[in-house]
Amino acid sequence: MNMSKSKLFALMLVGVSSLSLTACGNKSADLKKADYNFSTATPKKPIKKGGTLTYALENDAPFTGIFLAELADKENDIEAAAPGQEGLFASDDHFKITDKGAATLKLNRHDNTALITLKKNVRWSDGKPVTAKDLEFAYEILANPKVQTTQYTSSLENIIGMADYHEGKAKKITGLDMPDGPNGKKLLIHFKELKPSMLNVQNGFFWDHAAPYHYLKDVPFDKLMSDKKVRNKPLFFGPYKLDNTVHGESTAWSRNPYYWRGEPNFAHVRMSNISTENVAQAIKSHKFDVAGVPNTSYPQLKDTKGVNFIGKKTSFYSYIAFKVGKWDEKLGKNVQNPHAKMGNPALRKAMLYAMNTDQINDRYYHHLKYRVRSVIPTQFGKYSDKQLPYYSYNLKKANELLDKAGYKKKGTYRVQPNGKKLVINLAVQASGKNQDAIWTNYIQQFKKVGLNVKFLGGRPMEFNHWVDAVKSSDPKIDVLEGAWEPSDPSPAGFFGEKMPYNFARFVSPKNNKLLEQIDSQKSFNTDYRVKKLHEWQRWMYDNAYLVPLSGTYSITALNSKITGYSDKPSSDFWYEAGFSK
Repeated sequence: MNMSKSKLFALMLVGVSSLSLTACGNKSADLKKADYNFSTATPKKPIKKGGTLTYALENDAPFTGIFLAELADKENDIEAAAPGQEGLFASDDHFKITDKGAATLKLNRHDNTALITLKKNVRWSDGKPVTAKDLEFAYEILANPKVQTTQYTSSLENIIGMADYHEGKAKKITGLDMPDGPNGKKLLIHFKELKPSMLNVQNGFFWDHAAPYHYLKDVPFDKLMSDKKVRNKPLFFGPYKLDNTVHGESTAWSRNPYYWRGEPNFAHVRMSNISTENVAQAIKSHKFDVAGVPNTSYPQLKDTKGVNFIGKKTSFYSYIAFKVGKWDEKLGKNVQNPHAKMGNPALRKAMLYAMNTDQINDRYYHHLKYRVRSVIPTQFGKYSDKQLPYYSYNLKKANELLDKAGYKKKGTYRVQPNGKKLVINLAVQASGKNQDAIWTNYIQQFKKVGLNVKFLGGRPMEFNHWVDAVKSSDPKIDVLEGAWEPSDPSPAGFFGEKMPYNFARFVSPKNNKLLEQIDSQKSFNTDYRVKKLHEWQRWMYDNAYLVPLSGTYSITALNSKITGYSDKPSSDFWYEAGFSK
């Protein structure tokens, strides 16, 4: 896997301590517009086998310690399991599936099937072979109604029989066949139709992992989340096996002696939590061999001796979402509320025009954050609509929109068009001491156009609390901030009607139709898919249910003795990297 940190839920903001944009402190050349030209790989040197790698888990809350891919949906859990948790498929630098991973993929458009074939020597960290049953079992965990994992989405219901199994109407998933039996190496998946995204890793239409049936078969589905075999003694088929975990704080790893590609270079890996506000000092003092660099701290860190800084622009971006509905667990879909507080597009757009995002990026982040036009990042080439405008800072336009929509001022703040009081609850993650300051600045900007916006609970939320509130569609949330890093241009996984990650909870026939067209058989024609993706991006811009704010450079600080690290999607840090001789 690529070690770069894709944060589905968490955006770590480590910003200024001052509330005033004009009082940001040092106005040196570091704050001038810069064209950063980072190295994308460490220098190549001969590798000395052995040694212990120390790795910083940058969290402002404990990780929950769920070490099963089918259940883990928090980035801090996913990262803490990374040395062992290897996916089935490798990719090239454009996220296309290759034959270099633990399994290969063969799509048959005539039969609407996908054949997944495991390589013969792929074994779990207890020495047992990974089998076709392990591939099937992963789907059973995902879809079993007793599990209730957010990793189950409607995209998987394109697999024949998946929905019936999920709804308890069938005891097996009829669209999954094992041509050579449960102990074989092949799983044949029957789809209603093939999708263009199936050529990419992590596409959402089939699963990228296996689950150890022999190890977990006796654990009831509704007990998996809490079982010690998941929490304390998990099995993996990646380069390392888990030796020990201190709940929420650290993980310790040694080589998996059965790893299918051979012995990885590091003998041991030690991963431990550190708060985002302490990362910069830890990098200066060489506490870790690997650590993510807060963008706000890079100018002060860039000359640190004994450290290589690897960085690039990524598809990771932050967003603001306006909640207009709820997630209905029984129906398994989002339900939009026609009377939602944030249902008026004029109100959503006014808030966007009131946000001084460019100033924050320029002054606070040393131009290591930058505005993003579309929810389909430019890393996806022509699929991204580069002609979309931004919602640029414009208080006059914000006021005009609100006036025209009937949000009249009564004293300092505006009221709803029906005359009722308007208070907007904002769910923000607590991520370093300056998160409060940055979003207090935005709240002050909203006040300038007469909008009474308040932190839900009076302050930014502890990360795990924020995740739970957003996932459960807490009715008190009106607006939320977040971030994610798509690995495929298909937007279905984040914005579909039956997708739990549609955090704005909007539902629209037009949206459903466009998403269906984007992933249809017709979209194997690239020009058609580009056209429909651009049409959908314009629709998203016009409706402003969820709007991207900023993209970012991802910067990693590495001990200068480490070699074999690359930021390319095709790279595999945990197997390829090591200490130099």
